[in-house]
Amino acid sequence: MAGPFVLRVTISENPPPRLDKALARDVPEAAALSRSRLARLIAAGAVRRSGEALTDPRARVAAGEVIEISVPEAAESHIGGEDIALDIVYEDAALIVVNKPAGMVVHPAPGSPSGTLVNALIAHCGESLSGVGGAKRPGIVHRIDKDTSGLLVVAKTDAAHHGLAEQFAAHSVTREYRALVHGVPDPADPRLRGIRGVGIEPGGVITITSQLARHRTDRQRQAVVWSGGRHAVTRVRVLERYGTPGAAALVACWLETGRTHQIRVHMAHAGHGLIGDPVYGGRRRLSARALGAAAAEAAAAFPRQALHAATLGFVHPISGETLRFEAPMPADMAALVEILRKSP
Repeated sequence: MAGPFVLRVTISENPPPRLDKALARDVPEAAALSRSRLARLIAAGAVRRSGEALTDPRARVAAGEVIEISVPEAAESHIGGEDIALDIVYEDAALIVVNKPAGMVVHPAPGSPSGTLVNALIAHCGESLSGVGGAKRPGIVHRIDKDTSGLLVVAKTDAAHHGLAEQFAAHSVTREYRALVHGVPDPADPRLRGIRGVGIEPGGVITITSQLARHRTDRQRQAVVWSGGRHAVTRVRVLERYGTPGAAALVACWLETGRTHQIRVHMAHAGHGLIGDPVYGGRRRLSARALGAAAAEAAAAFPRQALHAATLGFVHPISGETLRFEAPMPADMAALVEILRKSP
């Protein structure tokens, strides 16, 4: 196993007044360093500025400063392996790409202590796994929601984990999703053009740019904010339109950033929440008059957000080879698309 590594974090503009809060904001998500983990590292003297240890979480930092975090090598994980079938798209000694089914949680949490992708990977990969966040476990560099299907890359070694984390932090990874949404996000729609954060690029591509942060009253949700959150950019293009007058659409969404619930929150902000989304979709229902009874009923009965991570591209962190993978829509989304295509 590799020894300790040093993570260098450049403080962004308008940092919070405290070191721990500034690091929690600016440390790449792929580094998997929670605020509590950062607090322990600060207390242990593992956080330094210009060679000087910063042991006070209340220390002030300035934009542009480089903070070095010495992350120790991983200990054995308390998470157990489970013999769960995986749809493996690609695997070598450094990493593995899987097509996660809807309904599977990526990492164990209080509400999902087992049956997760991490449990399955620990059993599948065995001793070849990397360590991050202080414990030996799969190198999770990005996640998708429990009820979203599609592609994830997971590191099996420390070197691969660090290389992939750098690419995600630099926003150089290609991630394209398919989503079924209420209405049609038409670039020519004056309403859409008037929404704060929405822009139009050549080729009919819609950009949605904002900050994202936890909702002020519901901590399980994310919300669009204009200061104090994490920068988020989503690009959207309409692939298919259904019903009259534009009752629903199949869209492609590209992530420049990868924040929690980003596509779901941004599409809802634009007035085109995802079909089946119980959190951000609101109470909007598709009209039987616009779509036909069968399509409207199928959409209303869809049991999850209609979102699929269809394409994943990155540079192999060890070989330098450019890799690109595609996963077809799962059966439930594909069936709903076929029904929608038969609408008037």
